[in-house]
Amino acid sequence: MVTMDVSPRWDRKMQQRLARGEAAALGELYDRFASLVHSLAHRVLGEEKAADGITREVFAHLWEHPETYDPKEGPLRNWIASVTRRLAVQRLRDNETAALTRGESGSPEELESKVRHAAVAARADYIVHSMPAPLRAALELAYVQRRDYRQTAADLGVTEDEARRRLRLGLQLLSTAHDAGTPPGYGGAA
Repeated sequence: MVTMDVSPRWDRKMQQRLARGEAAALGELYDRFASLVHSLAHRVLGEEKAADGITREVFAHLWEHPETYDPKEGPLRNWIASVTRRLAVQRLRDNETAALTRGESGSPEELESKVRHAAVAARADYIVHSMPAPLRAALELAYVQRRDYRQTAADLGVTEDEARRRLRLGLQLLSTAHDAGTPPGYGGAA
């Protein structure tokens, strides 16, 4: 599991190491963030091979352009997610536009709707992976395993009030998935 509590200092040092061309830094970033990148890309594109390609592109971008990350704008994790979403949505748009041109797809409005839907799904996936483990565990019990809040409380070993609080906070975080554009806590992509 990815460690969520990474300090801004670690982010700055990682950027500096990449700027110096340290291959080990890229390896560390890959180990830490590859599953997030692949998951987001797969969520947008819906196919494994395309997600693999986007994952390669994201890490190539990190290696070739570490200066495009600004630690003052937010955590490195959010920037990586933003780059991933931008590249994946662009790939989806390109694929759908090509299909439209060949007469294999619907209208331009349907294309934009599909792109918006994929972007929201990717943002929701990012939010779930980034939320604190207690909130994520409560949501998984309630919505994946179909437990009510009482069963969730018992499974987690917490009070019913605490289970309701975790579910409410988790859902509040997820509700931001429909907000415009970038992942929470980051102002822009590369």
